[in-house]
Amino acid sequence: MAELTDKVHWIEIKIRTNGEIAEALAEVLGRFVSQGTVMESIMQFDPQTHDQVPTGEIIVSGYLPVDEHLEDNRQKLEEALWHLGQIADIPEPEYTPVMDQDWMAAWKQHYTPIPIGESLLILPAWIEPDPNDTRTAIRINPAMAFGTGSHPTTSLILSLLERHFEPGKAVIDIGCGSGILSIAALKKGAIHALAVDIDSQAVQSTLENAGINTIPPGMLETGKGSVEEILTERFSLVQAPLVLANILAPVILHLFEQGLADLVSPKGILLLSGILDHQVDAVLASAQTLGFNLLETLAEEDWVAIALQKRH
Repeated sequence: MAELTDKVHWIEIKIRTNGEIAEALAEVLGRFVSQGTVMESIMQFDPQTHDQVPTGEIIVSGYLPVDEHLEDNRQKLEEALWHLGQIADIPEPEYTPVMDQDWMAAWKQHYTPIPIGESLLILPAWIEPDPNDTRTAIRINPAMAFGTGSHPTTSLILSLLERHFEPGKAVIDIGCGSGILSIAALKKGAIHALAVDIDSQAVQSTLENAGINTIPPGMLETGKGSVEEILTERFSLVQAPLVLANILAPVILHLFEQGLADLVSPKGILLLSGILDHQVDAVLASAQTLGFNLLETLAEEDWVAIALQKRH
């Protein structure tokens, strides 16, 4: 990197891809970059609705510090991307030197407000909500954990949440990531949310994002765990009228085996996302065997989210 001057302290890495592989790319990139990765949904103006709508493309980006480990980290990153490229088409990364004083501004410019459904608005943590906006604003720090509203899996389940949520009830969020689903439910009127994840970083992110959104203490309960930990009464809730899981389909099927259906109260709603279109039949078959009826499906690109209701 001989062209770098001593004023350049960061290298921006940017990969433009589709929604199906974006999460895997973010995970790989996150092993090497500083301050987390960014997933930016590419939007375009719809002249009929006058809204910005997703094109289906996502930019995954992050920043490598320019230090004595730069070349080694870059080589390891490219090796990891090569291995990922054996199972999916990975475009060539773009590398751009960034001046030290400009790098945070460059990182933040990727994130803009994301309207979802009829009443939700996802904002980066550094943007204050417009007091005149009628949408419910949910502020998320995108550097913390997966779940920013830009990926189809998150936007789909948020749309289902908006359509099937009833205020005044409790919510359980399995695999909470950034906490975005629990925070959205609380801001729409849930009385309590239990958000669990097997990743301790996600638990910390959920707490921090709850603080950003001024969620009152005690309304959002979070901790490391999953279905088993809830069923063995390690948290205050064992069941809820609304249960959310934005996790990949093979994990959902595994959670069904662990007792995911038991977390849903009689006649309660289960919202699932992270399902590719060719995996829907398997998820539905398992859910129907466990006593659920299909209420609705939503799809974007290759991703599908489903709303189910427990029969008894």
